[in-house]
Amino acid sequence: MTEEAVSFKAGALTLEGRLAQPASKAPARGAVVCHPHPLYGGSMDNNVVEAILDALWRLDFATLRFNFRGVGRSEGEHGGGIAEIEDVAAAARFLSAQAGVQADALALAGYSFGARVALAAAPTIAEVATVIAVALPVSMMEPPAIEGWSKRLVMIAGDRDSFCRVRDLEAFHARAGSNSSLALIGGADHFFGGFERELADRIVEIMKGRTA
Repeated sequence: MTEEAVSFKAGALTLEGRLAQPASKAPARGAVVCHPHPLYGGSMDNNVVEAILDALWRLDFATLRFNFRGVGRSEGEHGGGIAEIEDVAAAARFLSAQAGVQADALALAGYSFGARVALAAAPTIAEVATVIAVALPVSMMEPPAIEGWSKRLVMIAGDRDSFCRVRDLEAFHARAGSNSSLALIGGADHFFGGFERELADRIVEIMKGRTA
């Protein structure tokens, strides 16, 4: 799918992103894709972000990937995961306002730090129906509160990921309740090197309801 460079406002800041929309004239579901930790080199060009986009495009989603504040050409400074919640909300507003994109039933997809910020942002965005959290770092940082969660939560991780150990993910999954699903990719660590295609395939399978 072809992407175009875009920019949008998050408060007083201008953030950069890339927008892609299916060729179909029917309104498309929309998904905002959030990258990993900015202080460790994370950006919208990350390999796992690319894998998530591959899956979403196969599912005919319109997508917006973007750089958090202080990354690339996005203005501002790193906000410790708190200010970035505003970035995600602004990205969701921008995407849902595009012609040809459904204004509701948005998805937020994120990897690592991006997954945590997406989870934190989701309750503040009424249009969001689904969160796809890849390698949510529950073993490294306190995850957002999940009690009373009403949106669909899809969690995917490698079973060799020391940043989100299986037992910690399973405990978080249990707290999330019946709207949550958890899938593990055997042999993959936190960075999914060599497992990008399998990750994309698993997202497609889960979103199509072929596997839990």
